[in-house]
Amino acid sequence: SSFQEMTNVTAVLEFRLLGFSSNPRCQILLFTLFLVIYILTILGNMIIISVVTLEPRLHSPMYKFLKNLSFLEVCYTTTIVPKMLANLLAQRKTISFSGCMAQLYYFVSLGATECYLLSVMAYDRFLAVCEPLHYGVAMTAESYTSLAVGSWATGVFTGFLPCLMVSRLHFCRYNLIDHFFCDISPLLKLSCSDTTVTEAVIFILSLLVLSSCFLLTLVSYLLIILNILKIPSASGRRVTFSTCSSHLMVVTIYYGTMISMYVRPTYNLSPELNKAVSVLYTVVTPLLNPVIYSLRNKAFKKALGQVVVRH
Repeated sequence: SSFQEMTNVTAVLEFRLLGFSSNPRCQILLFTLFLVIYILTILGNMIIISVVTLEPRLHSPMYKFLKNLSFLEVCYTTTIVPKMLANLLAQRKTISFSGCMAQLYYFVSLGATECYLLSVMAYDRFLAVCEPLHYGVAMTAESYTSLAVGSWATGVFTGFLPCLMVSRLHFCRYNLIDHFFCDISPLLKLSCSDTTVTEAVIFILSLLVLSSCFLLTLVSYLLIILNILKIPSASGRRVTFSTCSSHLMVVTIYYGTMISMYVRPTYNLSPELNKAVSVLYTVVTPLLNPVIYSLRNKAFKKALGQVVVRH
């Protein structure tokens, strides 16, 4: 009923998503490309989840966090891609008002959850490298569970405020979103309400979430690097760094795209550039994570081989 009240306030019952291009040939090409990436993303992440679940030697916190991250990537990309694929083939590229708000909510809360999970994973690597003797005591099953559940729960709450504020705005008849999903900045541009307060609140919230997670991750890695530099042998340094390098790559890609998108005023980026960067983190990044983790990780590759042999 709250959605009903919201839609009564607004004149707009559905939005039209402009998407990428009106050229049919181009749309078929994009549809094929994104469909292939989406299938590979789901497959890759499901393989990680299965291998970590089936292989007892991967039941350490590091791999359990990775399993969470893979599950998150599946949910995150599924929030955006199936609707985008349907719209690439559809004549009328529409999304209902409530559908749009739901997509926005899942997108924001899953994005925030990823932020928290990545910083928790950095903390796990910090403990493993800098406090190896205390690792077993500090990262127990209970502490792993509370960190994982905490990341998800905080993410779920982070999505509420931006979504509530955007859904309260008025949208007057003009309903074309120049994007391929319901993102915050195109919706703010569309609204005929004064969006100053909403924009400020969302900007501050993104800044708080991103900067706190980023600082935690950065501090963890600075301490890890300082610790690695103290290791006398080059091979020892290499081995220790290899346990963190894949996570570091994922973190760099994630923060690179997120900071470029959200921690700046929204109006100065062209819609085309906005869409290009969005494709990076809604379509490409969820595929990169399984690739980076499985290809760069000897223990994982070995476990994958053994799971395949056993089954």
